[in-house]
Amino acid sequence: MKLSQILSPVAAAIVLVPAVSSCSDSKTYAELLTDETHYVNSYLADQRVVDAIPADSVFEYGEDAPYYRIDEDGNMYMQVIDPGTPGNDVKSNELIYFRFTRYNLQSYVDGKFLQAEGNDDVLGGNFAFRYGNYELSSSYSYGSGIQKPLEFLPIDCQVNIVIKSQYGMPSEMSNVVPWLYSLRYFRPKF
Repeated sequence: MKLSQILSPVAAAIVLVPAVSSCSDSKTYAELLTDETHYVNSYLADQRVVDAIPADSVFEYGEDAPYYRIDEDGNMYMQVIDPGTPGNDVKSNELIYFRFTRYNLQSYVDGKFLQAEGNDDVLGGNFAFRYGNYELSSSYSYGSGIQKPLEFLPIDCQVNIVIKSQYGMPSEMSNVVPWLYSLRYFRPKF
């Protein structure tokens, strides 16, 4: 046997060992989902939580209002800060502007967040989506979770909403990071 034939398999093994060991250092998707649930539960443990939307759709509201579970699987929880004006309901495909501040739930420690991001404190920093129209990238790029409160509340409401990754921004889904959003919605003024 030639030396080159012996070295080729050895060289291949040396190249594969780091690749295999690097895979074992990363978490599986299932482990990331478990971590995500832990982060959400850690935040909600410090809050009052109601297991469902009120049958009459009359929400408690304000800074001390509970977080309502708004989907069967516990992927979103909403706290109503301001219920908005009755009858000011959104229409399908309507252009809605929104302002937000969001907090990464992984950074929630001892009742506080390390950092916030968003457009709530930026002059002219409104973002927009077409309600329910996920064919438009402008509507889908923020994730479907931010539109969910408008199923229950008028456009001029203000909410805090916990959103797990599968309803978050598509660009962040693979990272499996849950967020807490503080959201306000507006109709365009012409």
